[in-house]
Amino acid sequence: MKLIFAIVNNDDAPSVSSALTKSGYSVTKLATTGGFLKVGNTTFLIGIDEEKVEAVLDIIRKYSSKRTQLLPDMAAYSGEFVASSVEVTVGGATVFVTDVERFEKL
Repeated sequence: MKLIFAIVNNDDAPSVSSALTKSGYSVTKLATTGGFLKVGNTTFLIGIDEEKVEAVLDIIRKYSSKRTQLLPDMAAYSGEFVASSVEVTVGGATVFVTDVERFEKL
């Protein structure tokens, strides 16, 4: 038995959730916030048999896309603030797969 923690950008979360549930996987969703960009994420918790891990990861890969986005960057130069934009990569997923000693649905 495995436990998958998948941290997904909020823009991708509805597609990931829908695809997982349509494929018959039970999913728990948690609202989370990223530390770097301070934007919303969704963390999925998925308890799954070991032989189904790759199928779940394939779904997450398919519906979690990386993309670039311009974010405002306020920098101070000589006491004056200058507004500019910084291009950052957002999206994709961060996934952890761990062993589970015991799993029960009560």
